[in-house]
Amino acid sequence: MPFETPLALLALASVIPLIILYLLRPKPLLMKIPSVMFLMQVEEKKRFYTSITKLIKDPLFLIQLLVLILLALAAAAPYIITNEPLSDEHTVLVIDASASMQTDNRFQEAISKAGDYVSKKNSIVIAHSIPVTLLEGQDATTTKEALSSLKPGATVADISAAMGTGMRMLSNGGGRLVVISDFTNWEGEDPVSAKNLAESYGFKVEFVKIGGTTDNVGIIQGQLETTESGYTHNCVIKNYGASDLNIPVDITTTDGNSVTKNIDLTVKAKSTEQFVLQNLSTGTTTIKINRDDSLPVDNVAYISVPKVSNKRVLFVSEQSLLPSMTSVSLMPGIQTTKATGVPQDIAQFSVVVVAKSNQSLSSNEISLLSSYINSGGKVVFIASDGLAAQSTDLELQKLLPVRISNITATEKGLEMKVNQSTRLTDDLNLDEIAVYKYLNATSRLDTTTLIVSDKGIPMLAYGTVGEGTVVYVGFSDQLGEDSWNNFYNQPDFPVFWFKLVGWLGGSGDISEYNLKTGAISTLAKQQEITTPDGKETTNKVLYSSAGLYEVAGRTIAVNLYNDKESDTTIDASDVISRASTKNEPSVVRAATYESKNYLDTIMIVLVFILVILELYIIKKRGEL
Repeated sequence: MPFETPLALLALASVIPLIILYLLRPKPLLMKIPSVMFLMQVEEKKRFYTSITKLIKDPLFLIQLLVLILLALAAAAPYIITNEPLSDEHTVLVIDASASMQTDNRFQEAISKAGDYVSKKNSIVIAHSIPVTLLEGQDATTTKEALSSLKPGATVADISAAMGTGMRMLSNGGGRLVVISDFTNWEGEDPVSAKNLAESYGFKVEFVKIGGTTDNVGIIQGQLETTESGYTHNCVIKNYGASDLNIPVDITTTDGNSVTKNIDLTVKAKSTEQFVLQNLSTGTTTIKINRDDSLPVDNVAYISVPKVSNKRVLFVSEQSLLPSMTSVSLMPGIQTTKATGVPQDIAQFSVVVVAKSNQSLSSNEISLLSSYINSGGKVVFIASDGLAAQSTDLELQKLLPVRISNITATEKGLEMKVNQSTRLTDDLNLDEIAVYKYLNATSRLDTTTLIVSDKGIPMLAYGTVGEGTVVYVGFSDQLGEDSWNNFYNQPDFPVFWFKLVGWLGGSGDISEYNLKTGAISTLAKQQEITTPDGKETTNKVLYSSAGLYEVAGRTIAVNLYNDKESDTTIDASDVISRASTKNEPSVVRAATYESKNYLDTIMIVLVFILVILELYIIKKRGEL
């Protein structure tokens, strides 16, 4: 019989003191009577044998022995493995929360339908651009309460990925998947293919189609462009109906004061119409179709144009030429300064980049950097000989998001890969980067590592110290024969530094302020953000709703901008038809699963019974 915690069997040694206690317990007082003295002398020779015999026959001893043995076995958690049939008790509800589910009352209908499928044990997976597990393995009451609190999002749902999450929940005990959606549009694999795969593993899958076709008018595209005079926005509106429409549009710009202007567009049936907004003011601009229809989420588009203020970036280095500084100096609104050491007035800079190639930082410089970072400053440390020389400096190590050691050279070069995708790593061609020298380093537990080598060496990582942010860039900035890599020769190099300094300095590319629903961003630490649905505290933001977000001091505009998701005239009957076609897939999963049945509860019950029996015997003897 196997045990979950076999070390607990050592408790069986507790029976030894019990046996010794019974062998050494005081004997009754014996009186010598001459007529039986000979018999007593014979009895002494058999005393040990008689003690053992009485010990075995004593019911209290046997009961206490069994209690100790059962308690030790129960602590070791014994179990037996049995083959159990797959059960239909566990129901996983996969609910489409995409933008199209906001059409008319589709989402409310989906919630109502989901309630009809609630069983004894339930899980809920919300299909956004990524699967979101709302609850797992809960009872009917808890499940229905969770369903009543659900709201639709504004993303394109990855239904097959959500089904995959549901399959993993059912992988041990089996059950059924109930997928509730309008099935008009999705990301990822075809849901029917995911259904066939689930059924081949022995799961029951049911598709529940929601809603019907209807007309709609929506904003399906918005593109911001930078011109010499400012920002220009190209807006596209589509009429999905069968007749031409005159569509009034309200355009409101808010930057302290609100300014609204109105335009009228004539959009032909099944066609689009485009208009251009020029010289957008800073702040937020809202474009609203002033007309009620079946899908309100695509009737409003949001634009965010940040106020541009000059940022000061300090580079601390003794090198005469720094590729990173050259790249940053080309950014608009950025003033770069170079110094060979950390100045006393470091607080005037938005970002500090430490790129000392050979010289080490003094204890005073480290102290200045520490105070600057803890007060909310942003510092970038670039790998170098100087940084490696201070690998044993505990005060500097406390600031870095990685633990550094020695410099390592490799002839073959290291391959780079994205460890965590963010806007800093998007469109970065890592295959073209050759690294021949690097700092051996390991990421700290509270560090976010974005790029690693094929050997697991962190090459781009960041973390928080106090109120500030510290970034480690493992791509050295040294040039010529002493260069560690060829990153500075790549076309992505200035773009990378543009994004990095823009992110740290609170500015950046205009596209970082205008996102599509479904985008995800990682924050340096847990912080409170404001979404269209309210406030929340997180370190990872899923932009699942259309509207304005306040994240890390930025106003971010998030829009749907998806032609297929706005097309409410799509009839998804073909999906249900294909899902209902029986191709008799081969079942690759057995009809049973191995289950651990623990015996500790039974043993505890037996212990209680034995204790009651012991009390009964003691009372019967008159000892209680």
